[in-house]
Amino acid sequence: MASVLVAYATKFGSTREVAERIADRLRDRGVEVDLRAAREVKSVDGHDAVVFGGALYMFRLIREGRRFLSRQRRRLGRVPFAVFAMGPTESVEQQFLDARKHLDKTLVKLGGVTPVAVAIFGGLFDPARLKFPYANAGTRAMPAADLRDWKAIEAWADSLPEKLGLKGK
Repeated sequence: MASVLVAYATKFGSTREVAERIADRLRDRGVEVDLRAAREVKSVDGHDAVVFGGALYMFRLIREGRRFLSRQRRRLGRVPFAVFAMGPTESVEQQFLDARKHLDKTLVKLGGVTPVAVAIFGGLFDPARLKFPYANAGTRAMPAADLRDWKAIEAWADSLPEKLGLKGK
């Protein structure tokens, strides 16, 4: 049975929820999944493929995500690798394009790591869940938003076994 590491970097939990859904969809397709926070991953060795998801804030991948990619870059260059990012909290096409542009810049810096699949998904913004200093930065005046498109997330997850070369493993 194929083994996939699904690692995620999240600040408030939304990216973890998406990673969990992706892991569930992979399991439904007969893939063995190791789901872990990126900070807990010492090595990606022993997995046939890796799926990484990270939160974007101000169009930048959070530190935990950048550190994971940097630590694992040599190994990620040797296994099929897919990446998704959570970010835009307004349904504005330009925000999605800008998020993808900035994620691509982060991936280029890795050198030798080319994902077989990349996706940008809308994020979750819930001012009630924020803690200092975010809660005091004028964000409470912004309306709550949940742009996570679960059908699109599931469709992307369903496409991964083939893109990661796991069919028939």
